[in-house]
Amino acid sequence: MTAPFAPWRATILTLYPEMFPGPLGLSLAGTALARGAWGLEARDIREHGIGRHRSVDDTPAGGGAGMVLRCDVLAAAIDAAAPVNDPRPRLLMSPRGKPLTQARVRSLSAGPGVMIVCGRFEGVDERVIAGRTLEEVSIGDYVLSGGEIAAITLVDACVRLLPGVMGHAASGTEESFEGASLEYPHYTRPRDWEGRAIPAVLTGGDHGAVARWRRAESERITLERRPDLIARAARDEDGDGGGEETRR
Repeated sequence: MTAPFAPWRATILTLYPEMFPGPLGLSLAGTALARGAWGLEARDIREHGIGRHRSVDDTPAGGGAGMVLRCDVLAAAIDAAAPVNDPRPRLLMSPRGKPLTQARVRSLSAGPGVMIVCGRFEGVDERVIAGRTLEEVSIGDYVLSGGEIAAITLVDACVRLLPGVMGHAASGTEESFEGASLEYPHYTRPRDWEGRAIPAVLTGGDHGAVARWRRAESERITLERRPDLIARAARDEDGDGGGEETRR
């Protein structure tokens, strides 16, 4: 599972290391992992737990439901996994984090890797977020049972962009969210299916016409489904700072 000297490495801090590699051990990511194109290490936070029972959480200060991951336990786990000279960004999967974007994924995939903390319970003691400079990241406006599935999502998005992972270089650039639009529709054989035919322009052999059709379809779908992408791109072009950095 681990490839410690791979050029891009993901270290996951979790209470459930058995959840890894999970889907990351299959398909494109799994093939690349097996040949050492990237490395994965899942570390058990409970190894740094307190006392005979390896306690990792406690009741929230000020009262309230649930439990909170202790700052001393989590800090010890982070220090063991990513010492001060580790250049990788330290991420915390959190529903209150900055939304993960394709631009951020591309930036992370171009670096040395990531160290990801998977939260559980009601959350993480705020002091360790500041004390260990954790960047909070969200994969959507909903709440999961823990950060593991979110971490798998982030790592998969990064790994597929690593050199040689995808079979066709254009696969990483001609898709949704690489620009300010969603991807155009795709078709393949059979040419006719249940009374629905492949658009004639795609089978006519005119590559210029195909490119224009795909661009128009991309714009149409984006306008129908995600007009916010178009509006955000317009704000960025105007230079008013209304891009992804301001989204919460």
